[in-house]
Amino acid sequence: MDKVRITAQDGIAIVTIASPPVNALDAALRAGLAEAVGRAAADPDIRAIVIAAEGRTFIAGADIGEFGKPPAPPSLPDVINGFDAVTKPIVAAIHGAALGGGLEVALGCHARIAGPAAKLGLPEVKLGLIPGAGGTQRLPRLIGAAPAFKLMAEGTPASAAEALKLGIVDAVVETDLLQAAITKANDLAAAGTLRRTRDLDRRSAAGGQEAFEQAAAAALKRDPALPNIAALADAVRATFTERFEDGQALERARFVELVADDRSKALRYAFFAERESARVAGVPKDTAPRPIGQAAVIGAGTMGAGIAVCFANAGIPVTVIETTAELLARGLDRITQTYASAVKRGSLSAEEEARRNALVSGKVGLDAAAEADIVVEAAFEDMDLKTEIFGTLDRVAKPGAILATNTSYLDVDRIAAATTRPDSVIGLHFFSPANIMRLLEVVRGAKTAPDVLATGIDLGRRLGKVPVVVGVCRGFVGNRMLARRTQEAERLLIEGALPHEVDAALTGFGFRMGPFAVSDLAGLDIAWRNRKALGQVAPVADALCEAGRLGQKAGRGYYLYPEGARSGVRDPEVEALLARVSARLGVTRRTIPAEEIVERLVYPMINEGARILDEGIAQRPGDIDVIWLNGYGWPAWRGGPMRYADSIGLTTVAERLEAFAAARGEPSLAPAPLLRRLADAGQGFADLAAAR
Repeated sequence: MDKVRITAQDGIAIVTIASPPVNALDAALRAGLAEAVGRAAADPDIRAIVIAAEGRTFIAGADIGEFGKPPAPPSLPDVINGFDAVTKPIVAAIHGAALGGGLEVALGCHARIAGPAAKLGLPEVKLGLIPGAGGTQRLPRLIGAAPAFKLMAEGTPASAAEALKLGIVDAVVETDLLQAAITKANDLAAAGTLRRTRDLDRRSAAGGQEAFEQAAAAALKRDPALPNIAALADAVRATFTERFEDGQALERARFVELVADDRSKALRYAFFAERESARVAGVPKDTAPRPIGQAAVIGAGTMGAGIAVCFANAGIPVTVIETTAELLARGLDRITQTYASAVKRGSLSAEEEARRNALVSGKVGLDAAAEADIVVEAAFEDMDLKTEIFGTLDRVAKPGAILATNTSYLDVDRIAAATTRPDSVIGLHFFSPANIMRLLEVVRGAKTAPDVLATGIDLGRRLGKVPVVVGVCRGFVGNRMLARRTQEAERLLIEGALPHEVDAALTGFGFRMGPFAVSDLAGLDIAWRNRKALGQVAPVADALCEAGRLGQKAGRGYYLYPEGARSGVRDPEVEALLARVSARLGVTRRTIPAEEIVERLVYPMINEGARILDEGIAQRPGDIDVIWLNGYGWPAWRGGPMRYADSIGLTTVAERLEAFAAARGEPSLAPAPLLRRLADAGQGFADLAAAR
């Protein structure tokens, strides 16, 4: 009972969960909650029960410390099922987050009253699981199968207002939540009737089973390899065909299966790796970020406009800066069109569109950055241009302003050296489209101050991103590893693979798109321009660009896009070009199996990841995995490249890399020193992470 208190107020038992700050549902709390509710139920002087909580949340979910351990009684399903046997009203007073098991506890009550800041959701899907304490059975009965499935499949909590609209809560009150819950409990007691969620039948709400099946089919199509989505669909479908008890048994069976599933374990690994990435060496926990009340973005192109949208979406006023009025007008139009499209899709209200547009202004000339708390440079990827901009910003920006570069490849320390305040310079590498992609590489320069780094991390979260701190090198983490994959993809084409075969191998591995489809989508000319600037050659890609095959925008690249099609088709001209390139290089083409294609694309990336770790560019293997999961489409159920390497064994990876290096006389493909050391010791990257 240390974690749960019970008091009485005029015949109402107030059961207070007191394990702040998050009130995680560990065994002690579960036992205390069951005991308190049972005691109140047996007390003849008590006519109703209110469940409330201390701290910033109601209940944030399960105790993550119990993951992977034998379950300790009482189980959460047993606790909540115990509520069903209580003949007195039970009301939940939800003042903060009610997530996972926390919402399931609330669903086991007879009514739910929420404060305006409450967040309610069943996000277990993000842990590779499904709700396991009745959530898949009670929520559909409360609000309808289709909306319940959507809430669980997406894993995104609903606000108090959204929860009220859906019917999850009975009321949202601005003040004195506890008293409102007591009043509700008294009303229910006076009415003499109980509304158990398990007995409700709103499964047919919002379109019924047909709408549910459509939602389930769409979710399965979107993520066919995720075992938890299929399990969730099975559990919710059971609400139409099974008694509550049988549906709950099915839910629990699927939950237990998922706990042991390797794909589910990978999803949990990804979740915890993202949490761990927030811990950054050299930045004490109490480091206060600098206040960001006004932003400026230099460059109104596709990337700059997208970054400006990020700031406006977060409620931060932003000034977009360009060199000419024409370029500025074009960029501001990009932003207004972004919001107009969102309104047309129904994902944004007209009122919110107007509010966000009002946060965006435009100016010509760098003097417009004078009042910004942070300036994000999103100019063309050219070192001379960027150092010139930063030299000017050093004179223009106010003291304490953070100067950030959105460079994808260039040396942040060289850019910082163009200023007299390198401690205030940081890299913020957004991914395109910036207003959609979740990843933000936060690049720490040699002289970046801890509070500036803390600000970059905090700002990333405010913008709805997943910020990961990386060090300075060409391409940082993600693009540096991607360069290895790109080199190998080119070699595969020269040796005999066709573009569609390479792409099919990688989509079969779990990526949504293969490397050549991605290149066509992005445009081949961007990488071509970078290669020429560095004096690099890619025989196939260069030949395509020289032939005007620049990707989708040109109607032809690695694939042909007839009549503006979004999906490419095989092109005999490309296959003939490949044959000519191979012949010119003296290479006899051969059929390359899909398994070899995957190994040759993925293993060099893992190898480069080992070098990145050895150099300290990434702090931990999990950081690399978070980057690839959120920025490059790595299949979540494989956990990221470094975890995938551990799953197949570093000895296997090292042996195959040695074979690749020997076959092509390419020393860079040989196992990196760190990979070699770990393989020889019979260890994995997880052992390295545990030792750090």
